[in-house]
Amino acid sequence: MSSSEIVKLLGNLEKRLDEIAPLAIAVSGGIDSMLLAYIANRTLGIKTHMYHAQSPAVPKDAITRIKKYAKQEQWRLTLIDAKEFTDTNYISNPVNRCYFCKSNLYHEIGKLTDSTMASGTNTDDLNDYRPGLIAAKENRVCHPYVDVGISKQNIREIANYFSLFDISDLPASPCLSSRVETGINIDPEKLSIIDEIECTVRKLVSAKNVRFRIMGSGASVEIDKSILMSLTNEIKNNLLLIVDSKLKQGGYQYTLNIAPYNMGSAFRRFTK
Repeated sequence: MSSSEIVKLLGNLEKRLDEIAPLAIAVSGGIDSMLLAYIANRTLGIKTHMYHAQSPAVPKDAITRIKKYAKQEQWRLTLIDAKEFTDTNYISNPVNRCYFCKSNLYHEIGKLTDSTMASGTNTDDLNDYRPGLIAAKENRVCHPYVDVGISKQNIREIANYFSLFDISDLPASPCLSSRVETGINIDPEKLSIIDEIECTVRKLVSAKNVRFRIMGSGASVEIDKSILMSLTNEIKNNLLLIVDSKLKQGGYQYTLNIAPYNMGSAFRRFTK
């Protein structure tokens, strides 16, 4: 996308943000919501308020990123508890878990503000199974990117346009609950050990995409295929020993394997 095309898209987005202001933006720490918050704050100033749900399901580096930007860009930021871990529907990890997550999130934000709630949903998300979008509709949440036709690739290009290189190249990072196979109960302790293991593995092998999946058949360390293929058997075995040690320290024990990164492999759309 050329600079002139980016400027045109930005103009359309800024116009849309102004139309629906004042805004309450749900910020997860991923590129989509981070960029939306950045542009909205730059465009609307005090007419924008960011809300982030501190949760065991959110990787620790996400809240670090949000706090950094809040300080750097002088965001109005409120940290909340979305209370999803008091919802048995969420904890049971059904196929539509995201619906219950987003329902709790928007309900809690709505209790704190009368502003228009906005999300970082982009046009690509509309082609995927996203039960959270049902919760958004029920809570009258706006999707400014969708309103002006902005895709995931457009978001990365706009972030680069603003020289936001620390977020423009962020890989997809769904919540930690997505690492637990559909139908297996979720608990904060389990998610904490998942986050710790992923951070450790990412540092050891310098991979962009790392997932630690807890499945009915055991647990799997998933790494970018190109990185995984470059690892010797000795390195792979040592990696699994490190992961196994961390699991046992947390009181968990699984049959472990190591595999190429496979997006959404813990999600089971149709379960028995």
